[in-house]
Amino acid sequence: FARLGVELRRATMSNWAMKAADSCKPLLELLNQEIRSGPLINIDETTVQVLREPGRSPTTKSYMWIFRGGDPQKSSLIYRYAPTRSGSVASLFVKGYEGAVQTDGYVGYDFLDADESIVHLGCWAHARRMYMDAAKAGSAKSKKIGSVDVALGYIRKLYGIEKRAKTQQLNADQLVALRHKEVKPLLDKFRKWLEKKSLQVVPKSLLGKAVSYTLDQWPRLVAYLDVGYATPDNNLAENAIRPFVVGRKNWLFAGTPEGAAASAAIYSLIETAKANGLDTYKYLRYLFENLPFAESEEDYRKLLPQQLSTDKLVLPQSYSVV
Repeated sequence: FARLGVELRRATMSNWAMKAADSCKPLLELLNQEIRSGPLINIDETTVQVLREPGRSPTTKSYMWIFRGGDPQKSSLIYRYAPTRSGSVASLFVKGYEGAVQTDGYVGYDFLDADESIVHLGCWAHARRMYMDAAKAGSAKSKKIGSVDVALGYIRKLYGIEKRAKTQQLNADQLVALRHKEVKPLLDKFRKWLEKKSLQVVPKSLLGKAVSYTLDQWPRLVAYLDVGYATPDNNLAENAIRPFVVGRKNWLFAGTPEGAAASAAIYSLIETAKANGLDTYKYLRYLFENLPFAESEEDYRKLLPQQLSTDKLVLPQSYSVV
């Protein structure tokens, strides 16, 4: 607007963004339905600061949650603001859902293990990260680093199998069969090594914590073997929340809960568009030009990024989609 010689107050533009987000509520509800249709939901969360939240200090941590799922070929993403990191946020979202849910090891997700309709998958990337931290903290000549190398070697091999399977373009059933043939024996050996190592390391050392975490998370970490449409880690959710984390370094905080909720709505549409290969500016322009004319659920559904395949909205091939 400044290039056009128009001066607008930041508050005015913020109000516009909140009005736009409010108009998109029917689209967000459809994205919710898409994600809950299965077969896999990836969940993660990160902090966000809200300055003027009733009854709370401006320095109190609030959270932005990410839920990603739906058709694996046409993913949907929902960002949701909440003043808490309590597992109740995720519990409310997946209530009545039947399928697989993948998370990190945060205790707020423990409720998923008690739900018989949900298969709870863990994250090997988090386990690997703990061994990497142990490696960085130790000496290259120490025995601890030798043990770290063994653990990382097991994890490296399971990812190598996944990489090879991807190049072979195996379907879900074929991938499960391959995992049981090659990955399960590997993980069985890793489990025995971990159980022995747990008796030898200092529990509070970085290596001890890594070993303890892996054993505690073991049922979740091996659950992906039977879920052919899941990967060994929760990187789909982590990659989806990264743009929010990067943006947060620039804008630092939200002014009000309403502003944070509006940001969540806009991020949901933008990141879903990116996940489906659309140029986000072109998509948003198309959306807001056509949104006023939507009257029925079918009209709104046609405005979802997954439903748009026109060449005018597709990103150039050189653009990398997370």
